[in-house]
Amino acid sequence: MSVATETVTVRRSGIPGWLGAAISTDHKRIGLNVGIASLAFFLLGGVFALLMRAQIAQPNEHVVSDSTYNQLFSMHGSTMIYLFVTPMAVAMAVYLVPLQIGAFGIAGPRIALSGLWVWLSGGLIMQSGWLTADGAGRDGWFAYAPLSNGTNTPGVGQDLWVVGVILAAAGLLLIAGCVIATIARRRAPGMSLLRMPVFTWTALASMLMVLGAFPVLIVAMTLLYIDRHGGHIFSGFNGAIDYQDLFWFFGHPVVYVMFFPYLGAAAEAIAVGSHKRWFGYVAFVASIMTFAALSMSVWAHHMFTTGGVTNQYFAFSSTLLAVPAGIEYFDAIATMIGGAIVLRASMLFALAFFIQFLVGGLSGIFVASPVLDYHANDSYMIVGHFHYTLFAGSVFGFFAGVYHWFPKITGAQLRESLGKLHLVLLMIGTNLTFFPMFILGEEGMPRRISRYPTHPGWGALNLLESIGAGIIALAIVVFLVNVAVSLRRREIAGDDPWLGHTLEWATSSPPPPHNFERPLPPIRSYAPLLDLRHAAADRACRRDGAFA
Repeated sequence: MSVATETVTVRRSGIPGWLGAAISTDHKRIGLNVGIASLAFFLLGGVFALLMRAQIAQPNEHVVSDSTYNQLFSMHGSTMIYLFVTPMAVAMAVYLVPLQIGAFGIAGPRIALSGLWVWLSGGLIMQSGWLTADGAGRDGWFAYAPLSNGTNTPGVGQDLWVVGVILAAAGLLLIAGCVIATIARRRAPGMSLLRMPVFTWTALASMLMVLGAFPVLIVAMTLLYIDRHGGHIFSGFNGAIDYQDLFWFFGHPVVYVMFFPYLGAAAEAIAVGSHKRWFGYVAFVASIMTFAALSMSVWAHHMFTTGGVTNQYFAFSSTLLAVPAGIEYFDAIATMIGGAIVLRASMLFALAFFIQFLVGGLSGIFVASPVLDYHANDSYMIVGHFHYTLFAGSVFGFFAGVYHWFPKITGAQLRESLGKLHLVLLMIGTNLTFFPMFILGEEGMPRRISRYPTHPGWGALNLLESIGAGIIALAIVVFLVNVAVSLRRREIAGDDPWLGHTLEWATSSPPPPHNFERPLPPIRSYAPLLDLRHAAADRACRRDGAFA
């Protein structure tokens, strides 16, 4: 699409008010719509989590029934994965990638808009199960067969869950294709692949995994729907293994779809906060793409205890993931060494992301060993592991991105004092909630139980976790207050308040409909604005030397 054609497209969608925002083909509006809806689902999933924690805060509680608890933990996981962490990563890519590569818009804007509404429809259909007689989906976010077939889990609510997952995955697949096409076709002159910003590379890796893995999820859910209505597809032991093979071929890559863009956000915040370009750029790009390739090959490490997979291969490939992960940590540390570090909220959240994800990563290496996984499987240690990757990791990376790019998106700055209070509360709440899970798992507490008998230590640790969940909720309230106060009583940020490195900081805040109204700077590296400042400093030094 030419720039002229794209201009017409944007103008045609320039209807004022809510309707205009809902049908806009501007990639920034689409990204914001996905992000705002994802944040609403995040708050809903958080309410589910608080109810679960109230139920298991002490032994033999009866806050909710067993059936309601099953619905809560299933819909909590489904909401967070299908409707928050994954789509929020996609939303960040939709908003930021065209700006970072100097494009005037996203490729296939109408397809991206369709993806937004297909995904949102899936989310609403999934949640509508709460209104049915049998309640919402109640077989976990994975809905293992044969537990999830029509005999063992009858009812419309589970059918709505399956349809909702299909639509949510299809919508995100459409949007991911548009982001990939934008990177392939719309980079600014001089923006070669190895001059793309760090965040754009992480977004590209994620969108490629969406393209490779999400169609398999759609197939698995379609077959499950047929199976629930008399198809007898996932029958017997082989049927159960076949379902898990299909599901986890999606389920493991999606972990890194939910990780890479937040890693990129944290990396951008660290580089800008250190006033240095990101260290080891080429090695970082290679590690990201290696990470993405490996993540597509390790799905069955979720199935060590089933007896249906080759454990040795999947253990080896899973352990290899530690190598590219180590490169990313090395690059982050090396970027800060010798830098003029400013510990603003975005930088602190980025550091917390790397520190806390390390706990999830190291525990992941532990369960990548079949011998150890046989003992840890289906215990609370697994719950602690994936919450340290997805919450203590990805969510902190998300907030690093929020504090970093909020001035660009809105033109206003978030309050630093509230941001740091948000960070402290979130770190306390996160570790108080999730670290005791490792101890509970080692002591034998199984996951997915709605109540438990009196057991030495279990009640005290579960109470700590429930208190921690309350502190997390308080931290989110502080964040929402910060957003409301910052938008209501604006502190004007300017176009480039942080002295950013990448092209989004070369346009106004917020960006205009076509992203750039003034000529782009020359692009000679992955940090073109930093190059400009260095060139200006060199010219000033030469001028001062000549005068001397």
